[in-house]
Amino acid sequence: MSFATDITRRNFLAASSTVALGAYAAQHVWGQTALSSAKHVVVETKYGRVRGAQGDGLVRFRGIPYGGSVSGQNRFKAAPPPSPWPGVRDALEFGAPSMQPGQRRNEPPPAEDCLFLNVWTPAADGRKRPVMLYSHGGGFTTGSGGAAYQDGSSLARTWDVVVVATNHRLGLLGYLYLGHLGGEEYATSGNQGIEDIRDGLRWIHDNIERFGGDPNNVMIFGESGGGGKTSTLYAMPSAAEYFNKASIESGPGLRLKPLEAAVATTDLVLKQLGLQASQWRQLLEVPADQLVQLQGSLGRGARGGRRGGGGGGFMGPANYDGAIYGFTWSGAGGSFGPTLDGHVMTHDPFYPTAAAISKNKPLMVGYNHDEMNFFFAQGGAAEVYSMTDATLKQRLDAQFGSNADRILAAYKKSRPDASAPDLYVAISTAQFDVIGSTLIAGRKYEQHGAPVYMYCFAHESQRLIPGTNHIYGAAHAGEIVYKFDNVPAPQTGDAGQRNPATNTFGDSSASSLACAHNMSQMWSSFARTGHPMADGQPAWTAYSVPQRATLFIDAQCKVEDDPGRLEREVWEAIIPGDKIVPA
Repeated sequence: MSFATDITRRNFLAASSTVALGAYAAQHVWGQTALSSAKHVVVETKYGRVRGAQGDGLVRFRGIPYGGSVSGQNRFKAAPPPSPWPGVRDALEFGAPSMQPGQRRNEPPPAEDCLFLNVWTPAADGRKRPVMLYSHGGGFTTGSGGAAYQDGSSLARTWDVVVVATNHRLGLLGYLYLGHLGGEEYATSGNQGIEDIRDGLRWIHDNIERFGGDPNNVMIFGESGGGGKTSTLYAMPSAAEYFNKASIESGPGLRLKPLEAAVATTDLVLKQLGLQASQWRQLLEVPADQLVQLQGSLGRGARGGRRGGGGGGFMGPANYDGAIYGFTWSGAGGSFGPTLDGHVMTHDPFYPTAAAISKNKPLMVGYNHDEMNFFFAQGGAAEVYSMTDATLKQRLDAQFGSNADRILAAYKKSRPDASAPDLYVAISTAQFDVIGSTLIAGRKYEQHGAPVYMYCFAHESQRLIPGTNHIYGAAHAGEIVYKFDNVPAPQTGDAGQRNPATNTFGDSSASSLACAHNMSQMWSSFARTGHPMADGQPAWTAYSVPQRATLFIDAQCKVEDDPGRLEREVWEAIIPGDKIVPA
């Protein structure tokens, strides 16, 4: 197998992380202040008045419609504006999340009509505070803007910013391409989920000043699948006028899904439903929950029926379906994400160059030091942590063939004290760091426009991965509660419990509190000025070549130039940046 064929991430990012974070959100409610008894605040929007709740130094608005119905005959189409409402509409409860498996705690059941957003603001006073729009993780198939671990209360209150999060269409209902069957009427169908977020940005532009935000100072950011969404928005012409800066976190989106792969996925969907191409309009009548079930079966088929992380590690067999995050999409189809359709999206985010449309917009991009511990834990791949030098060599030979020895030699030289499991985690994490985020940082720098800032989240959790003696470290998704300044555990309810399957709930140690203070100040200062900083921490130098300055985020941060140089060089030798996907 070729390296580029092997490197795929849908098996992890659209399965493991989304299931884990969805489970976490379903079990934890911290940060969710009861609003029914709070003092109410009414704000006029373009479509009608909404009533939010004021308390604890903050005003919260939940479940504000920013788009109209996308069900029935509107399925797979661009959302119409919301229908204006008379009187005052309560914005005290979350809106329905997009269709997905399961039920999310403290949220309504998933529904097709899911275009709602939440606003956390220090005050609805007309002041022009920086606005931070967060796109949730969960690949492109699960998650919501109401997930507890990304609650915007503390970030907004502590740093005087306005935080917004949207629910938007996901999976098959958000990304099934029908342009080749339905013509111009469905030309944008393969990108409705990302168009929804664009519509959320438009709502911010039209309304956020009344909520205390500045419509002309908007930052977009997101983690994992949200990083892929942010990458896509960064290259999206119709979104360009609505945001000013961006942060791509543990989801480096280099390329979009090719049109031919999107068509192949549609063919699979029709085949599974027993429909001919000429019968495609019957997709408008299939119950939404049946489409979600079909989506899941296609995903399992594309992943060879395995749980993400289980068995074979992060590089799957040749029939894996590829990923938005950057290396290749299989023409066989079977997965869902933004499409290079020539209508909504006309340029890959960072291939072969950074999209020119965002040349003058500052960017942050980065990864967590031990990303893959999350996925191996979620996939039940405890065998990774009992590897010996011999079994590590066998695993790498199977995944990289003739390149295995040079990869292993580079990592051993770069990390002379690392164990076999640690080496495997580091090599697997390359898809996030030196192959993903570093490529994005380099291509942004090559534009010689706005600055780009590179980071590595390095704050370690000492919790053990279940069934092993290995700590989670700085695993995937572990930074979310830190950048939202949500580390302190609450004192009431069941919120202080931790989901044993994930590492997304920070502890209340002094070092964790310091790390959260640093990271949330850096993110909010970037939103405010385009230059991230935190009190008492080293200056975060913009990324450049050959210096490659990278900030390591922890209780005490540090800046390193070109960290992991040997690792970067070995990947560049194997898979040059201009040949990520072979002909």
